[in-house]
Amino acid sequence: MASSGTFIKGMLDGGALPVLERFTQFTAERHKVLTHNIANFSTPFFKPRDLSVESFQDTLADAVQKRRRQVNPTGGPLRPGNTQQVTFGKDGMMVQADPTHENILFHDQNNRDLERTMQKLAENTLSHNMGIELLKNQFDLLRSAIREQP
Repeated sequence: MASSGTFIKGMLDGGALPVLERFTQFTAERHKVLTHNIANFSTPFFKPRDLSVESFQDTLADAVQKRRRQVNPTGGPLRPGNTQQVTFGKDGMMVQADPTHENILFHDQNNRDLERTMQKLAENTLSHNMGIELLKNQFDLLRSAIREQP
């Protein structure tokens, strides 16, 4: 018979929970990078930075595919591989944002674009809020299952 700790761990590292957890961690870290860009909008020689959403999504998708090939395809820990920008730890991640080099270079050597940065921030905020809402829904389902109520 499995211990209650193993049972609870199995509930929390199965299904979509680990994916949603990593997703919201990434969007939170990206939010910090984007707001740092905004804070330094007028700083001479400042180069805006960003995290690659596509690279993160690819890494997360690979980790999900690897987990699906296990004996229990929806259970067990999610083990995403590190990228150039993201290093995954047991419970978190460390990020190293790269300069974007996508805007016009101004006379003060700053290549800022407020509209594009604000668009990225708005999109990231929507993604983060969606991830939080999906996590909340997953925990509501667990709570209902524990109470044995619909």
